[in-house]
Amino acid sequence: MKLSRISRYVLVLFLVLSGTIQGQQLTIKEALEIALERNFQIQIAQKNTAIAEKNNKWSEAGAFPTVDLSLTSSNAFQDNTKNPFTFTPGIILAQSIQPGINLNWNIFSGMGVSITKRRLEQLDAQSKGNATVIIETTISDVIKAYYTAIMHKERLELLRELTAFSRRQVKYYELKEQFAGANSLEIMQFKNQYLSDSTNLLMQEISYTNARRNLNLLLNVSLDSLYEPTDQLDFILPEINSIEAKRQLVENNNNLKNQMINVQLSELQRKYQRSFLFPTLSFQAGVQPSYSWIREVQNDLFEAETQTLVYSGNIVLRYNLFNNWKSKRAVEVAKIQEEIAELNYEEMKSSLLNSISGLLEMYQARNQLVSLSYQNIEYADRVWEIGQERFSLGTLNSIDLMTLRNSYVNAKLTHLDNLYNRIEVFFEIFRLTGNIGLIYDGGE
Repeated sequence: MKLSRISRYVLVLFLVLSGTIQGQQLTIKEALEIALERNFQIQIAQKNTAIAEKNNKWSEAGAFPTVDLSLTSSNAFQDNTKNPFTFTPGIILAQSIQPGINLNWNIFSGMGVSITKRRLEQLDAQSKGNATVIIETTISDVIKAYYTAIMHKERLELLRELTAFSRRQVKYYELKEQFAGANSLEIMQFKNQYLSDSTNLLMQEISYTNARRNLNLLLNVSLDSLYEPTDQLDFILPEINSIEAKRQLVENNNNLKNQMINVQLSELQRKYQRSFLFPTLSFQAGVQPSYSWIREVQNDLFEAETQTLVYSGNIVLRYNLFNNWKSKRAVEVAKIQEEIAELNYEEMKSSLLNSISGLLEMYQARNQLVSLSYQNIEYADRVWEIGQERFSLGTLNSIDLMTLRNSYVNAKLTHLDNLYNRIEVFFEIFRLTGNIGLIYDGGE
């Protein structure tokens, strides 16, 4: 797979993610580039594609003649000492060397050669399709892992903010208790909240570290040097036309394309089995010189040498009259297997259409939830600010403040979840409609 192609469709993906903020450590574009270059499964897929390309040759299908070079050396002793009817009494040593060149050319085999070549072409296309599916899956996994890390990072920043607030309140009430007296219940409440926030902060740091490790694993980089994702969850995603998305799925989905290749391979297998019902025609040719030496072991006076040169050229026509209907049964079995492949294709098509219908509905719901959570965040932010102001003025007690704080936290966490879920659904639709593979195959 060419790196220029990889860079092209990574760039297109980056344009889709154009709402993100550029960072100095690791953006989503950089993460995709690293994964596409270093991911183990992609490297394996590239090797398998190279194998299929090398096999996709007419010579592999058997279109060209084969030429063999042979060399035979023979040595034989013949004891004629007790044979009165021979002209060469005694012990005879016969030696010979027979080099040879043989050509074998399959001229016609019921179109088996052309069918085999078409099958190799389909296997080549299938290998490339499988590689594209692996690339799509890798991109999808990297996007999910990256934005999972971003979500944990955002949660970590929120918990740091809350922990800092709790710590300030604890210090304030400790000073207030020392110099002016304070409500011990409020001190205990803020200390308890501070300990709870500190615990949550520590656990969130662990979750964030694990999310970064999972991302590093997909990128195939050292787990000791963790990348710091720098983008944001909040960016604009385009609207999706349901009818167009379903059309693209049927035309561009690479899993569906691979299943159609399986149907075509089954059809070619049926035709290949049918080719055995036809006669075969082959041409055989050869050149075989022979050099021989004969001598009597006990009498050096008897010795002879011979030399011959044989040319051959044969045309062989072969037709199987009867093999217990084995060829006919093979054709019938191949036909049934072709029908099975067609049913598998229709089943996969129906399943994918059902899946994308659910995802399209979910994407609309996710957009609505994000829109609602935006409004909820605005109200929660404002209420939390007003609550802190009133608490500092003494017009709001600590219990009511904690209630406002919890509402603020829940609104923030819900908004982060909605943003991540919307991204996840969008790129699953993007993958199912084959847009990643379409971009990849679109040019050099």
